[in-house]
Amino acid sequence: MTRSAPVSPVARQVTCTAPVNIAVVKYWGKRDAKLILPSNSSLSVTLSQDDLHSRTTISLAPTHVTDRMWLNGSECSVPANERLVNCLAAARRHREALEKANPELPRWSTWGIHIGSENNFPTAAGLASSASGYACLVFTLAQVLELPLTGPELSRYARLGSGSACRSIMGGFVAWNMGTQADGTDSQAYQVAPETHWPELEALILVVNDAKKGTSSTVGMQTTVATSALAAHRFTHVVPERMRAMETAIADRDFAQFAELTMQDSNQFHAICLDTYPPIFYMNDTSKAVVHLVTAINRLMPTIQAAYTFDAGPNAVIYAPRDHMTRLLQLFTYFFPAPTDVSTRDFFNDPYARVPEGVVLGRDFPAEYQAVRDTFAVSTPGAVKRIIHTRVGDGPRVLSSPEASVLNAQGLPKSLK
Repeated sequence: MTRSAPVSPVARQVTCTAPVNIAVVKYWGKRDAKLILPSNSSLSVTLSQDDLHSRTTISLAPTHVTDRMWLNGSECSVPANERLVNCLAAARRHREALEKANPELPRWSTWGIHIGSENNFPTAAGLASSASGYACLVFTLAQVLELPLTGPELSRYARLGSGSACRSIMGGFVAWNMGTQADGTDSQAYQVAPETHWPELEALILVVNDAKKGTSSTVGMQTTVATSALAAHRFTHVVPERMRAMETAIADRDFAQFAELTMQDSNQFHAICLDTYPPIFYMNDTSKAVVHLVTAINRLMPTIQAAYTFDAGPNAVIYAPRDHMTRLLQLFTYFFPAPTDVSTRDFFNDPYARVPEGVVLGRDFPAEYQAVRDTFAVSTPGAVKRIIHTRVGDGPRVLSSPEASVLNAQGLPKSLK
C-alpha cells in the first residue's frame, strides 16, 4: 500500500466566532447586486454568541496548494462561490498593500487558505446564518492576515459576502447605512449603541421550521425590486423616518416605541414579499398564530409586553424586557407545546435563569392571562420545534483555545481521519 506524503503543519491558524443579528428595520433589495449595495438602510440587534454563533477556523500556509473550505463538515467549492472569492480577494489585496509598503512583512498574501466553518443553529432556514458566517469569515481573515481594520471597514468587507453580515461585525444595536456612492465606500455599518446600553432586552427565537427555505433571500430580493410597487414606496418614504425613530427608541430604551416599530416593519417586509410577483410566502400558519398571540397579549395588558419580528423564514423572534420573560415563556410553551418525542430541556433550556423554581413550562399558566387562554387554541405539539432564549450580545470574538479550532494542525477538518 502506497502512503501519501505527510502534510506540513500550518504556519498560522486563528479561530473566531461571530454572532447572529436580527433586523428590526429590514434590509430587502439591492441597488447593486454585485457590490451588495442595499436599496434601504437597516438596523438590527446583535444576539448573544453564547447561544447562537458561527465558528470559523482559518489556516494559512505556503503548503496549501489551493484555497479550500468546509461548511458544517462538508467541503464546498471555493471557485463556485463568487461572494466567498470576493471576500478572499479583498483581504489578500489589503494584505498585499501592507507587504508592499513594508517589505519586511511575511508574504502571507501569496499563501493558500483553508477555512473550516460551523453553525450551532440551522443553516439557510431564515436565522441569519449567512450574516454570522460571513462576518466570522471576514473577521477571522483580518486576524490571521493581521489587517488593521476598523469595525466600519470590516463591515464593508463582510458586505461583499452577505449584506446583513456587515451588521454582525459589531455588538449591541447596529445600523447599516445604505450609502450613495456608486463604489459602495459609504455603505457600511455603525454601532448605534453597545450591548451594555440596554441589557434588560432579551429575545426568544421560536424555531418553526429549520429546513432550508424555498426562496433564497438573493432571489427573493431581486424579484421584489423588479416587481413590487410597495417596495419602491418603502425604500423612499418609509424606511428613512423609521430608522430615525428606531434610533431614538433605542437611545431612550423606550420598549413600547421599539416594539411598535419592530412589528410594523416586520409586517411591511412580509407585505412587500406578498406584493412581489409571483408572491413570496416566508411565514406559515404557525408564524401567523405567533403574531395573533403577541397581539392579544399586548392588547390585554396596560403596556406592550413583547414584539415579534420575522426575517425571510417562518421562525419568530420575540423581543421583550427581562421582567416580562417568565410570563412569556409560560405562554409560548403552553400554546406551542414541545414535539412529543422531545424532552422539555431539549425543547427549551434556561441559560439566563428566567424560569422560577417550581414553574413547569408547558403546564403552568400565568393567572393574569386567563383571557388569552379562553381565546386561543393550543397548537399541535411540534408546531414550534425549539425555543431559544437569548439576549443582546457582543461582536466577534477570537478563541485562544486550540480545542476550539474547527481544523486540525494540517488545516483539514478534525472529523477527517
